Amino acid sequence: MAKYTCTLCGYVYNEDLGDLENKIEVGTRFEDLASDWVCPLCLATKEEFEKE
Repeated sequence: MAKYTCTLCGYVYNEDLGDLENKIEVGTRFEDLASDWVCPLCLATKEEFEKE
């Protein structure tokens, strides 16, 4: 599993943890997030994230 960091605010999406506050299940791969998913902190699009 990988981690992806928002280049605008530094939020880290960790595939191992998901994002339970926003109803993203543990183990959800970044590429499997909805195309309109945005950073929960700054609302940046998926294109603003870089893989660690």
